[in-house]
Amino acid sequence: MPTGISCRAARFWAGLAASLAVLALTGCTSLATDPPAMADIQPLPERWVLAEPEGADIPLDRYWVMLDDPLVDELVAQARTDNLDIAQAVARLRAARAGLRQARADRVPTINASGGAARDVGDFASEDVLFSLGADAAWEADLFGRIDASIDAARNDVAAAGYSLRDLERVIVAQVAAQVVTARSLAAQLAIARATLANQDDNLQIARWRNQAGLVDSLDVEQARTQRAQTAASIPQLESNLAAVANAISTLTGEPPGRVYQALVDAPRAVPVPPAQVALAVPADTLRRRPDVSAAEARLAADLDRVGVARTQLYPLARLSGTIGTSATDVGNLFDIVTGNIFASLTQLIFDGGRVRGRIEGAEAAADGSLAAWRQSILVALEEVESAGVDLETSGARVAALAEARDGAQNAAVLARSQYQAGLIDFQRLLVAESQLLSTRTAEVNAQGARAQAFIALARAMGGGWAVPEGAQPDNLTARGLPE
Repeated sequence: MPTGISCRAARFWAGLAASLAVLALTGCTSLATDPPAMADIQPLPERWVLAEPEGADIPLDRYWVMLDDPLVDELVAQARTDNLDIAQAVARLRAARAGLRQARADRVPTINASGGAARDVGDFASEDVLFSLGADAAWEADLFGRIDASIDAARNDVAAAGYSLRDLERVIVAQVAAQVVTARSLAAQLAIARATLANQDDNLQIARWRNQAGLVDSLDVEQARTQRAQTAASIPQLESNLAAVANAISTLTGEPPGRVYQALVDAPRAVPVPPAQVALAVPADTLRRRPDVSAAEARLAADLDRVGVARTQLYPLARLSGTIGTSATDVGNLFDIVTGNIFASLTQLIFDGGRVRGRIEGAEAAADGSLAAWRQSILVALEEVESAGVDLETSGARVAALAEARDGAQNAAVLARSQYQAGLIDFQRLLVAESQLLSTRTAEVNAQGARAQAFIALARAMGGGWAVPEGAQPDNLTARGLPE
């Protein structure tokens, strides 16, 4: 390439770079606002009102290990990697990160190159081929922070998507653990029903023998048949419920039904026993660990940034563009003549019938809605902790009371059966005693399940079930603090 041509091209691009630098040095003014502090928009209690804050410390990122059930550990780990709702949330996070990269690209010039070859046709056309090369560049000076606000909005969208992913993980983990507890409870109820049915088979046989011996009339036999049939009817329903819960767990873990049900049947275990009390952090610290609250804050921050983007449309827009090109009929002479230009423009909206004002009002309305959603997430978090804390305490008391009731009902049933065999009481009293035992044992298992469910609900309400990103702590996980 000739030296003169190189110098002209160099001077052109140097002039373009100098113009870009001049506009960049004019600075930019952001019209977006930051979200308010949490305490400013929603008063927070200094302590829990109903829930008991004293208790055992639990590892919130893996609280389910406190249930001491290997199947819970296995299924939770599988759900965290294979759950399809989580896979969708991961895809949404990827899309948000791609949007952030797009927004950042607006900071740099757009450069396009072009090239071509042309030849005239016709009776008087020249046979020469015209070769051409060219390039053009365009850049917007971010005088009033439109690009910066767009980048901030995209960055907060990434934070919201990240926290939403972690919140979904928190919810899925709790659902899997709770469903396994439900399955254990149903399996225990099924075992009780089958054991009771075996006893009632014996009772029916005894009643028939006594009737054949003329010691009792057929009423005892019919009552024994009725009692046995009622218990037998409950077994298929329990089996159906157990299969439904196992299938729901399979869906949560991203696999077809079958294996989970078989695992529950092949390795039965008692209903998990959680800690009686759980230590609670102060409300403000608990809220900072809740990913749903942080996601709501990030959405508010993104919407406030979009308000700033909409407002910049009322202010001047500065653009700088330039082109450079050359053409020749011979490739060897292509760079003999190089032409170009630099153009700076400033545009200002004069009248659009209120279109921009409407966009601003729409963005402000969206931000107001996000603010309300953030406040709502805070109140829901406080509600869930208070309710689950009370539920854990009361369910423990209920289990203790039902354990005593079951012990008494079991003794009464043993005595009633021996007395009926000896002919000291009628079948009606045996029927009442054994019915009380069945209902009490079932109620105790239900209470044990409810106690474990209350523990899971409390750990979930405290923000348990997700891992804090490396390098971050719960007290600095804000809308702008989630690592990208």
